[in-house]
Amino acid sequence: MTFFYIPKFLKPLVIALGGLASTLAIAETTLLNVSYDVSRELYKDINPAFEAQWQAEQGDAIKVNQSHGGSSKQAQAVAAGLEADVITMNQSPDIDHLAGLGLVAEDWRSQFPHGATPYTTTSVFLVRKGNPHNIKDWGDLAREGLEVIVPNPKTSGNGRYTYLAAWGYALDASGSEAGARQFVEKLFANVPVLDGGGRGATTTFTQRDVGDVLVTFENEAILIAGELGKDKFDVVYPSISIDASAPMAVIEKVAKKRGTEDEARAYLSFLYSRKGQEIIASHYFRPRDEAMLKQYAHQFPAVKTFKVEETLGSWSDVGKKHFADGGIFDQIVVNK
Repeated sequence: MTFFYIPKFLKPLVIALGGLASTLAIAETTLLNVSYDVSRELYKDINPAFEAQWQAEQGDAIKVNQSHGGSSKQAQAVAAGLEADVITMNQSPDIDHLAGLGLVAEDWRSQFPHGATPYTTTSVFLVRKGNPHNIKDWGDLAREGLEVIVPNPKTSGNGRYTYLAAWGYALDASGSEAGARQFVEKLFANVPVLDGGGRGATTTFTQRDVGDVLVTFENEAILIAGELGKDKFDVVYPSISIDASAPMAVIEKVAKKRGTEDEARAYLSFLYSRKGQEIIASHYFRPRDEAMLKQYAHQFPAVKTFKVEETLGSWSDVGKKHFADGGIFDQIVVNK
């Protein structure tokens, strides 16, 4: 064994360098996924699965952190400087907004399959056990005296989809824009509180016991009914609802700055893998993989849906018409 003499005055430097080498040896890449309110549990399972696959294939450690809140609020946080490597939203206008700021590629929809939406869901009703108010369809939500719990469409994609699903239903039923507006106005007159996000609305309905019906995404409704007790809640599927495909994108500006572009793209691509799609289905989101969707068909009842772009116009036009300051939604709730 060979020994090297180290002068006493150099020993602190050697120890410090050794510590730095050890730190560098165990350093891991980190990613931040900024996501919407009711996807918390999904990414708590997606992230470690991706981390394990990356470690096995690349031999490097990686850690994915997650941030959740109302979809539009989250997008605004990224626009204001929150350094997310990827964003996984529930509505495309939030990502389009970031693309307009140069944070996301303009062609983000073409960078991953299915328009960069690895799964979809839809808006359904969660009612108290036995459905005491006999709520069956959107029309019932406008009945006088009923309390409907919905998150704020100005800050939440969940709430925005609820508003647009109701508008689409009423537009078809009445045959006119005036009829749709009248119906949606009646529905929101029954909303006692507008929570900032979907999870806040869930808490209001399930823990504060406010409201007769919660309108939320299918996955959230099924999870609540299962986890909080099938003896407490029932899930009701309306005659028609809305396609709520969940878009995602790499925050190009941040990923380039941090040198995480490859990791960020690998992470989003993982959502389309068999393992990723299986985790998605296990959390009651509808996967894109046909075989996986068939495997989990027992938990996804058939539901007629419409797409915003096909029924109501482009997301850009819809946003300006309904949700911009002074738009129809503001006019409807001005006195709330």
